[in-house]
Amino acid sequence: MKLLRLLLFPFSLFYGLCVILRNLGYDLAIFRSRKFKIPVISVGNLAVGGAGKSPMTEYLVALLKQDFRIAILSRGYGRKTKGFFKVNTASLADDVGDEPLQFKQKFPELTVAVCEDRVEGIKELNKAHELIILDDAFQHRAVRPGFSILLFDYNSVSHFQWLLPSGNLREPLYGRKRANLIIITKTSPDLPDEARRKMIKRIAPFPHQKIFFSYLEYGKLQSFLYADKEMDLEIIQPQTHILLLTGIANPLPLINELKKYSQNIVQHNYPDHHRFSKENILKLVADFKSLPGTDKLIISTEKDVQRLKTASIIKLIQDLPVYYLPVKAEIHQPDKAEFNDLIKKYVTEHAANHRIHKT
Repeated sequence: MKLLRLLLFPFSLFYGLCVILRNLGYDLAIFRSRKFKIPVISVGNLAVGGAGKSPMTEYLVALLKQDFRIAILSRGYGRKTKGFFKVNTASLADDVGDEPLQFKQKFPELTVAVCEDRVEGIKELNKAHELIILDDAFQHRAVRPGFSILLFDYNSVSHFQWLLPSGNLREPLYGRKRANLIIITKTSPDLPDEARRKMIKRIAPFPHQKIFFSYLEYGKLQSFLYADKEMDLEIIQPQTHILLLTGIANPLPLINELKKYSQNIVQHNYPDHHRFSKENILKLVADFKSLPGTDKLIISTEKDVQRLKTASIIKLIQDLPVYYLPVKAEIHQPDKAEFNDLIKKYVTEHAANHRIHKT
């Protein structure tokens, strides 16, 4: 791996130069960066995938949906369609992307849209909403969000990271300066104060930035095919066999959670946003049937099951115990109230909403 990184390093230098020049073009107003009157919150990261953007986006929605008409706007990574597209609960991941479909399934009353051109997407959503949340848009400089949240995965930020393609950074760490606040995600629920201090020193926030810490909180196992069927994780016993189907950037936190209940885990691991084929699922079914006994489950993630919702795949697994494990982000105490207040203050005091909340 080290040799491969060294071989790719010259390409990283070239990539880094291109990114620096592009950002400089936006910073010097050579390239246009559009700012909107409507409040716009961007959620993103510097590294490729796996920082917990979806749980954080859902956290913001849960925090604000009672008081504001919200729209989530995403690029819709991996979709086969182009242009602006509103997501509905019957949409397919091939048409809208897995994460936007997940958002719509979780918040059916919410407007969720995809558009590779975020400026055009915001124009479409502007009049009917009071807040737009941009999912994975930190590098989308054509839009200048009113409030930018930058995420770092606690489990990977301490490692020395290079720029693409020899590493996984989309841009140099200096780019963190554009963020209004930084969140260190996927920490343990009982993160020690010393670990916090070390991480703050490692990130070295700028004076205008506040760092918060978050962790993942897992829910109950949800049936893939039957929306009203759920089970506590405690149903998993030490003797339970688990087939884990994942196509996400970093499945390690999920694996660690499941290992609290059973060590008998066989993982079918694929790249992030992988489009599951018939062959993939046939292998899954064959491996499930070869497991001994009857105490066995197929478990996946909430994002992955969005890519299982095709007639051909459902037919193959309709008689099997397929579940997914929902997850949500939580901000560490005692800082949660401060974080919530910062977000609410931005949206409420923004010019587009000032009149609404003044009366």
